[in-house]
Amino acid sequence: MITNKTFDEIHIGDSARMERMLTKQDIDLFGLLSGDMNPTHFSDEYALMLLERHKLVGHSMWGGALISSLLGNDLPGPGTVYQSQHFEFHNAVELDDTLTITVTATSKNAADGSVVFDCRAVNQRGEDIITGVAKVKAPTRKPTDAGSPYVTMKLHRKNAFKKLIDYVDDWEPTPVAVCHPCNKEALEGAIDSAMANLIDPILVGPEAKIRALAESLNLDIGPYRLVDALHSHDAAVKAVALCRSGEAEALMKGSLHTDELMSAVVPSATGLRTERRISHVFVMDVPTYPRPLFITDAAINIYPTLEDKVDILKNAIQLAHALSIPQPKVALLSAMETVNPKIPATIEAAALCKMADRGQIEGAVIDGPLAFDNAISKEAALIKGIHSAVAGEADILLVPDLEAGNMLAKQLAYLGRADSAGIVLGARVPIILTSRADSAEARLASCAVAVAFAQWLRENKKIKKTVQG
Repeated sequence: MITNKTFDEIHIGDSARMERMLTKQDIDLFGLLSGDMNPTHFSDEYALMLLERHKLVGHSMWGGALISSLLGNDLPGPGTVYQSQHFEFHNAVELDDTLTITVTATSKNAADGSVVFDCRAVNQRGEDIITGVAKVKAPTRKPTDAGSPYVTMKLHRKNAFKKLIDYVDDWEPTPVAVCHPCNKEALEGAIDSAMANLIDPILVGPEAKIRALAESLNLDIGPYRLVDALHSHDAAVKAVALCRSGEAEALMKGSLHTDELMSAVVPSATGLRTERRISHVFVMDVPTYPRPLFITDAAINIYPTLEDKVDILKNAIQLAHALSIPQPKVALLSAMETVNPKIPATIEAAALCKMADRGQIEGAVIDGPLAFDNAISKEAALIKGIHSAVAGEADILLVPDLEAGNMLAKQLAYLGRADSAGIVLGARVPIILTSRADSAEARLASCAVAVAFAQWLRENKKIKKTVQG
């Protein structure tokens, strides 16, 4: 029950006390709300350079806000109106410090209903952090119980893409054939990735059009190779040829339709086909999920067969390996967790699990069928009595068909505020699919994923040659 102390109930010497540890989320939320983005609050590197004790520190007024909360919540409590304060700040409050906040009534003024409180905050080492006084107008009435008005707040940060980009940051740029970069997003995405030292772009398309666009955007394309092409279809053919010859180790989609690009990729004689089925993987940075989430296939295979799903799964597992996830956890999604003959996805999931048991699919922990909630929430799985090494910790979600995958990925993007990187696998080289709606970071992430996979292909070719030799 919510209560308070009215002016008449407060006596000189009355006090209240609270303890609170400074967490990284406290720092992030206070910075977001206050606008104080001093990097010594957020960056270990800046703290190391600029601060005497080389540790992240909280905002000084975070401690002041705790004093305000103690006065507003406990003594006097609800109905308190802050009038003035005078604080001295003696020491910094560092990350993981625990502050003990104390307020003590020292005087009352019946004329205006004000109460003066002595205020003090000390850390776990007994060091004074804040001392001072606060003057408040105390409530005159008791609250009625109207239920709890309190809310909780949690800040979710997206950091999976930063980790991906950092993972390949110091590698040599990968030569990438950029097919028909003839709009702002396509050309800027390629040049931004080059400036980030991720790729060495080969711009393939109508030369005059690309140069005019670059000039209008004030982009310097002088350092990069430009291969002239008559139109988008010609650009696709020439970009694919660069990949076949080994001059490029990845292919990037520009301002042409995906079908047009893939029509140049799929021919056996002139394209980039292998014995493996081509498939698409979304790598998603979901604010509420602690790791990158791979969703496949949501762009290429409309109604994949069981045989198709074997290849789709193998492609995604190899991508996870390329991104230093040695044993990814794979959830085979369906609408339910039990095998139902009326739902083909459940039967195919059971078959894929048995194939994994028999060594036909290697390099991952696989379970299914699993509904989406059980795949990403361990709590949901336990409630349903599902005991699985994958449930709640899935890295890869294999969807039943393209419609399900596409809707899932777009729901995460537009309702869950996830960023997504897109890549096509199963060809001779990774193929980067970007969208005009992608953020700049998502474009960089798509390139980072392709760079990592191209490196993985190089390393595995070396291994095969060594074994065969």
